[in-house]
Amino acid sequence: MNIKELKLYIKDGKLNDRFAALYGEDMIKFQTERYLRTIDNYVSQYGDAGNDMQIFSVSGRSEISGNHTDHNNGKVIAAAINLDVIAVVSPRNDGIINVKSEGFEKVDTVDIKNIAPDEKNYFSSYALITGMCDGFTNKGYKIGGFDAYTTSNVFKGSGLSSSAAFEVMIGNILNHLYNKGNVDNVEIAKIAQFAENVHFGKKSGLMDQMACAVGGFINIDFKDTNTPVIKKIDFDLNKYGYYLYIVNTGGNHADLNDDYSSVPEEMKSVARLLGSEVLRDVKYSDIIDNSAMLREKVGDRAILRSIHYLNENERVTKQVESLEKGDLDGFFANVIASGMSSFRFLQNVYTTKNVEEQGLSLALAVSEQVLLGKKAAWRVHGGGFAGTIQAFVPADESENYKTEIEKVFGKGNCVALRVRNDGAVKVI
Repeated sequence: MNIKELKLYIKDGKLNDRFAALYGEDMIKFQTERYLRTIDNYVSQYGDAGNDMQIFSVSGRSEISGNHTDHNNGKVIAAAINLDVIAVVSPRNDGIINVKSEGFEKVDTVDIKNIAPDEKNYFSSYALITGMCDGFTNKGYKIGGFDAYTTSNVFKGSGLSSSAAFEVMIGNILNHLYNKGNVDNVEIAKIAQFAENVHFGKKSGLMDQMACAVGGFINIDFKDTNTPVIKKIDFDLNKYGYYLYIVNTGGNHADLNDDYSSVPEEMKSVARLLGSEVLRDVKYSDIIDNSAMLREKVGDRAILRSIHYLNENERVTKQVESLEKGDLDGFFANVIASGMSSFRFLQNVYTTKNVEEQGLSLALAVSEQVLLGKKAAWRVHGGGFAGTIQAFVPADESENYKTEIEKVFGKGNCVALRVRNDGAVKVI
């Protein structure tokens, strides 16, 4: 389609069913306006294009359980959500990739002949683009040029994986433009982890990318990272009369890469001293029996983080069982236990670089005041140190919870989400 045809197609409601599936019936009007605005922004940036305009979507994700376990071959529960990155795209035949993201002045321009990793590009969106191209090439897939204009409501620094959604989006575009859509979304997620680890300079695990790419409620076991076991969980939170709230505390992840990297590094340092590469192969007794040596070599925090990992893996298994049985009491008990373990053992609720700023701690305290004694749960969300918490709130408490939270963090910073079944998709 050309620009005019694409806009008419959307205005005529021919994407309404698609919008309803991705975002919910109540969001059709909003998404129609959003998509049309993004097309107009594309035209403002690049001009009118040819007859091969396409639109793509990649969901954000909410980590349900398994806080900081994926990078040590652990277990997680995650869910794709109805906040996403969308991209209006047209192919180019000169091997140049241009990506303009709404809200950012700079256009990232990549020549696909120059996609080797370079430390000077660490922590940039440019590096994520080169990383995805490099990863596709390494796997024997085709790459090529394109112009893209993206917009995202996966707010940055939220713990909803804005960076993972962006990485997967680049792979999603390359997949459909140059590989006939034949690259599996699981494979795209693995390439996205490579892009983040090698090109972006952040030693992340694979959960964020996998949840954004695959979609739905999923349990992932990363024991074998080459072939992770992905299990869809048949569970509808809305059916039980609950909202999944994400509270944005206003903290930013921009200067926290060292904090994030320290978690997998410390866990793996313990594993290596015990003769393994990752903690998945370590037992609690191994840690305790060798605690004197570990305290001397890597310090107490690394040991505490390792204990969190082992317990968190067990919690994920229990929570999957609870969800499959519809046992909310058991599920919520382990959500709260996960949050407490993250605070005390994993120690990722605030950064020691700036102890005066403890937005996550404050959000958890307010949540506890409002929800304690009720059938509800709350915990740190995502990588931690700044960003967001999550809360499972019954419908009859939702307005009170939202009101109390927004007294502290402001209007619009307590958002109710729904789970969407599709991760990375071509919309049209």
